[in-house]
Amino acid sequence: MRTTDTVRSGSQAVLVLTALFLVAACLRPALTSVGAVLEQIGDTTGLSAPELGLLGALPLLGFAVVSPLVHGPAARWGVDRLVLVAMVVLCAGIVIRSLPPLPALWIGTAMIGASVAVGNVLVPAIIRRDQPSRIPLLTGVNTAVMNSSAALAAGLAVPVSFLLGSWRPALGVWAGLVAVAVLVWAVRMRRLPTPEPMGAVARASDAPERSVWASARAWQVTLFMGLQSTTFFTLINWLPTVEASRGVSPTTAGWHLFGFQVAGIVAGLAVTTLMGRRAEQRPACLVVSVAMVVAMVGLVWAPGWGLLWILMAGASTGGAIVVALALIALRGGTHQRTVRLSGMAQSMGYLLAAGGPVAAGALGQAVGAWEPVLLLVGALALAQTGVALFAGRPDRTSAEREHADR
Repeated sequence: MRTTDTVRSGSQAVLVLTALFLVAACLRPALTSVGAVLEQIGDTTGLSAPELGLLGALPLLGFAVVSPLVHGPAARWGVDRLVLVAMVVLCAGIVIRSLPPLPALWIGTAMIGASVAVGNVLVPAIIRRDQPSRIPLLTGVNTAVMNSSAALAAGLAVPVSFLLGSWRPALGVWAGLVAVAVLVWAVRMRRLPTPEPMGAVARASDAPERSVWASARAWQVTLFMGLQSTTFFTLINWLPTVEASRGVSPTTAGWHLFGFQVAGIVAGLAVTTLMGRRAEQRPACLVVSVAMVVAMVGLVWAPGWGLLWILMAGASTGGAIVVALALIALRGGTHQRTVRLSGMAQSMGYLLAAGGPVAAGALGQAVGAWEPVLLLVGALALAQTGVALFAGRPDRTSAEREHADR
């Protein structure tokens, strides 16, 4: 049986990948650009540190609420159409968030969280559907694109806010990139045959399938996803503040956040060499988890080497998200079940992650210092290391598929 990636022409394949990578490029800038200007937002709006933490956590709460609901609309309307709708909502959310009224900040942020959640869930399933023979590689490349745009957003937020005189246009400019993604994705849908909606297949095959919510392996993948997401979003929101408390200028802290993201891009591509197409993924899971523990220990007890530890932490998060997304696709079995597993992992995982920025803001304000935030992230990374031993272990089905592929 021919797979989707073997029946398309070269020009069609280019269009498919270009559209996919543009969507990936839109899934993080609206989130990562906030951390670098968080103090500016607080100064302008009067929001307290816990409220700013809640602002950073709101998209993650959106992920938690929306992710398990994605499978239904995807089955009824098709994955491609749902991605297009999500990108339109994302563009609108970025614009609304940049408007002056304070409610617009919260409404736009909620819209961003909901729309990004749809993309988060569907991208692993699209990769499995369109490129089933290259899941780890394309997951790595797709994540590299996502992290590249995230890095640019983090690094440019402060300079652009100074150039344009406010944090609002610095956050709003990313609506332009999303508009381009909408146009290219629409062209993709028009020029390429739309695959059969997942629901047409799922109705015939879902009944006898065991629910992913009853699967121990699914919960292990979910915990790994949640813990790595918690460390990422906690650092992306509060690392500039931690550095500012140590006398680092906002611009320098913003570029350190840029380096954090760049290290993640490199590590995300590199970790695919540890993964391959094997069912055994514990080495990759452990490497990316232990690196975060070491980085947090270094930032607390050897702050003079701060940039090195920040780069190591970035490498950890960049590698961990690739491993987590690849585990979802590799353990899914079919693309429709992958949507369910992705929805579960990202719903519960991001619900866990939503507590990170809020807890960090409350902790820093309560103790009057930001080093405990680093200890919190280190503890989460240690828990992630323990979960990695189980999430990366091959199950019987994965091992059988690997043996059959050989």
